[in-house]
Amino acid sequence: MKINRLILPLTLALLAALATTGCKHQNTPKVTNIPHPAQNGPRTEPDFNTKPITPADATPTATPTAPPYNGGPIGTTTNWNPRDMDQDPAKLAAYTVHFKFDSAVVEAAEDVNVSAVAAALKADANARLLIEGHCDERGTEEYNRALGERRALALREELAKDGVSAELVRTISYGKDKPVDPGHDESAWAKNRRGVFIWCTPKAAVQ
Repeated sequence: MKINRLILPLTLALLAALATTGCKHQNTPKVTNIPHPAQNGPRTEPDFNTKPITPADATPTATPTAPPYNGGPIGTTTNWNPRDMDQDPAKLAAYTVHFKFDSAVVEAAEDVNVSAVAAALKADANARLLIEGHCDERGTEEYNRALGERRALALREELAKDGVSAELVRTISYGKDKPVDPGHDESAWAKNRRGVFIWCTPKAAVQ
């Protein structure tokens, strides 16, 4: 009897202690150790110190155009536009260069014409040149535009060999849009496959 009286209080005390310990364990928040980013690979969260790209910061995709020529002596400037110049198609008409079918090669027989145009340009410091590339009516519009441009560029290269700076020359292609002969045979086509030199000079100052 005495033993039961002694064990009972001890048992109750032990149960009370266990109950108290369990409650404390359940209320204790769980702590997880998060490794430093340097220890666990690169950071994946946004870097808020990086300035966002705005339209003003973006690299422009379009190439700015040169300002138009505004009259007066040209000197050595490269910023000239044929549309802002006086154009004289007749001055160099006798030196028009002709091409073979589907070709942008300047034939040796045309060297005399190229040399005459080069000499005229070098003799006038204010003169500039527009070269038009033309094709016959055969082929698509797109193809002839490209072919006309190749012909004009080929003539500019030949002028450069004669000492004319490329800065003095502009090119344009009309493809098959401006035939000099409206015929539909080889005779007309041969005339239309051509490179035309347009003499350009500063416009006279307005009084």
